[in-house]
Amino acid sequence: MMTTVGAVRSGSPTDTTTTTTRALLACGVVAGPLYMAVVVIQALARDDFDLMRHPASLLSNGDLGWVQIATFVVSGLLTIACAVGMWRVLRPGRGGTWGPLLVGVYGAGLIAAGVFVADPADGFPPGTPPGPSGTVTWHGAMHFVVAAIAFLALIAACFVFARRFARLGQRGWAAYCVTTGVIFFAAFAGIASGSSASALNVAFAVAVVLGWTWVSVMAARLMTEEASGG
Repeated sequence: MMTTVGAVRSGSPTDTTTTTTRALLACGVVAGPLYMAVVVIQALARDDFDLMRHPASLLSNGDLGWVQIATFVVSGLLTIACAVGMWRVLRPGRGGTWGPLLVGVYGAGLIAAGVFVADPADGFPPGTPPGPSGTVTWHGAMHFVVAAIAFLALIAACFVFARRFARLGQRGWAAYCVTTGVIFFAAFAGIASGSSASALNVAFAVAVVLGWTWVSVMAARLMTEEASGG
């Protein structure tokens, strides 16, 4: 009889809810590493692409552009799934509304960045004249807009989580979130200025890595909270 009761409990709605939430958060853990791995592989494999000069968005152009487009879309979907998992863990507590919402906006922005392809520029793909794009297409302009919204949403999410951790007395986690948000904002501001300096391109690439790492770390952290019951 005790075995029967245990079987019923193991299949209870609460167990199912926890499993679903952890699966959603796991999507956030893998989204960043997946995105970064595919970008690095493309950067090494595609002719004339240089991470010192070219943003990853330019990989959406050319015969193999579909790889980066798919990477944007898949990573965005995984991030949105993670945002749902965050909402399930945090609601109705601190940061339970704006934190997941902003992470979800970041995911939606990634999908939109795949739909609206960036314009070729600075010699990529091969055959493109060096320097900035001479003309800006409508989809190139939209790519910049949706990317800006996505990045700003992720930066804001860092500060929402920082506030949550600060109120919980977890100063180390709060400092980590603030540091990530500040670095990402500074790098994004540099790129948004229109400068094509290699140092800014590298700084922005590093900031993107830090941003994706933050998403993975926050998802893993919330998985731990879910497992421990908060």
